[in-house]
Amino acid sequence: MSGALAAALEQACVRHGAATALSAAGSRWRYDELHARARRVATVLRAAGLRADEPVHVQVSNQPDDVAALFGVWLAGGVAVPVHRTTPAAVASAFHVKTRARWQLDLAPGRDPAEAIGAIADAPPATRALLQDAAFVIFTSGSTGAPKGVVVAHEAFRGKLAQIDALLRFEASDRTLLVLNITFSFGLWVTLLTLLAGGTLVMLPKFEPQSFLATLAAERITRVGMVPTMMRVLFADAARGAAIDRVAQQRDLRRILIGGESLGLSLAQAIRRRFEHTALIDIYGLTETATCDFFGFPDDFAQYPGAIGRPSPQVVYRIADGAGVPVEPGAVGELQIRSPFLMNGYLDEPALTAAAHVDGWFRTGDLAREIDGTVVELMGRQKELISRAGNKVTPVEIETAASSHPDVAAAMVTGVPDALLGEQIHLIVVPNAGARIDLATLRAHLSTRLEKFKQPDACYLADALPQGRTGKADRGSFQALIASGALQRME
Repeated sequence: MSGALAAALEQACVRHGAATALSAAGSRWRYDELHARARRVATVLRAAGLRADEPVHVQVSNQPDDVAALFGVWLAGGVAVPVHRTTPAAVASAFHVKTRARWQLDLAPGRDPAEAIGAIADAPPATRALLQDAAFVIFTSGSTGAPKGVVVAHEAFRGKLAQIDALLRFEASDRTLLVLNITFSFGLWVTLLTLLAGGTLVMLPKFEPQSFLATLAAERITRVGMVPTMMRVLFADAARGAAIDRVAQQRDLRRILIGGESLGLSLAQAIRRRFEHTALIDIYGLTETATCDFFGFPDDFAQYPGAIGRPSPQVVYRIADGAGVPVEPGAVGELQIRSPFLMNGYLDEPALTAAAHVDGWFRTGDLAREIDGTVVELMGRQKELISRAGNKVTPVEIETAASSHPDVAAAMVTGVPDALLGEQIHLIVVPNAGARIDLATLRAHLSTRLEKFKQPDACYLADALPQGRTGKADRGSFQALIASGALQRME
């Protein structure tokens, strides 16, 4: 039995059959072609013995076949687990430890689905209630360093898509540019809303300024989803100014949807100046809440320039203290969210799932305050997550990877503010007695254990980890040493 997302996509494919659904690298897929490809995937999965609500790892890298693969898993009644093709084997293995999936699907262009399915386990996993009617499992960074599998149900995500669309109103005339990975919820909802409306999704495998600007112009793009770092990179080179202005002057680009990390007032102002005929919409949300919980529209920006905006329909929020008691109006506390669209939970992590909620409210870990009783402004984070280019990274997972190097005795990671990336990742390592560690060897070691976006931007050598007043290793002291320039940077 397929879920709500599969049913909605099928209806869109039938309704818009001859229209162009997907475009990438010169190839264009009609809706009926997407539907046929997905049905073939579903047939192969069923023939292989896929059970209802059984997870399937799906290799993705922003190509049309990836969408067909996800769609096919849903049609077959499975749970899609998108995994980027560049994910290191050790990380993919950690995902598999969580999902215990039998099958992996790697649907390359022109490849028959029967040849694209591979066994990664001998037997199906035991039935898990958390996966009932689940659409996908998205892996996010965990506070312990191990990845957390966020389980989101079909009905929850389909319901949230309806609320998002009530505000953003995707249309059949839309030509949406996808540069966001569909391993993340932001890329998924941009993809799905474009297709459900009958629009065309133009796919790029990654963000690269020159090809991004060329595609915006040549494809007459009307919408694009981005993280703020992409815009910072775009604006960093003055030589790109003429190309940016050409896109802005075409006036095809109606909306820039931006989220995944803090936008910041100066960047928001710069975007609005350069794209004066385009609506910039700031979006806040988490994978655990089915994304898009707050929207900052242009009218809000004029009155509340630093705020994340107002809640989306059916999303209720409160600002609470550590005990879950709402704070006084205007006071700072933790932003907590309640809605019908919350995750089923973290896969096989009941304690983490319970800790993430209090009395039915999801704890975001973000500090915030309410302004005028109507909009919300973020004030910082309770969690230690580093937000690098919109990607959330825990220090622990990088520390664990670095400490597994045979010559490393100890490691510490912190985030450092950066004008381009939002935050950089800085790593300090202490070598074992008598050992020598060079940067190339350390980076080679980390590259096999961490995704590319988790690689440190700077590495330091020290005889001991920075310590605070209590004598314990302390990230704040590490940050102070970085700022003072007192550390030996590895070159």
